[in-house]
Amino acid sequence: MTKTLCTIFLTLLLTLPVMGQRTSTAAVPSDSTATAAEFDWEPVMEAIIWHESKGNPRARCGIYVGVMQIAPVLVKECNDILKQRGKSERFKLDDRYSVEKSKAMFKVIMSKYNPENDIDKACRIWAGGIRYSIKKTQPFVDWVHRYIEAHKKK
Repeated sequence: MTKTLCTIFLTLLLTLPVMGQRTSTAAVPSDSTATAAEFDWEPVMEAIIWHESKGNPRARCGIYVGVMQIAPVLVKECNDILKQRGKSERFKLDDRYSVEKSKAMFKVIMSKYNPENDIDKACRIWAGGIRYSIKKTQPFVDWVHRYIEAHKKK
């Protein structure tokens, strides 16, 4: 993972959310009632995992670790979201090394910052933080779509 991508990840959750911004046509249809927990994020998460770590749960880039290259601030944000929702579950820093726990953290973040389950927005949030730049995150969005298309189950 490049130093630039590490820098982009550092901005994740350190900024305010983009208010009501729709960024793509790759969203779930507006009549969908699937929550982030119910939505099938698996293809997106698998693409992110391959891009970030090639599937290596011990991958490291500075403060980012695990298959999805999660920073401590993201773990804290997930725990804050869970606390606000009255849930008793909490994530530990070591959970970043678990593929399943990393995916669970991704879903928690999407449930708050991407309740419409927009795939492009999910990619932008993951690559550029919640105040992402469309221009700077477009290559990542395009890469994820290419990966998903190439790995579709036939």
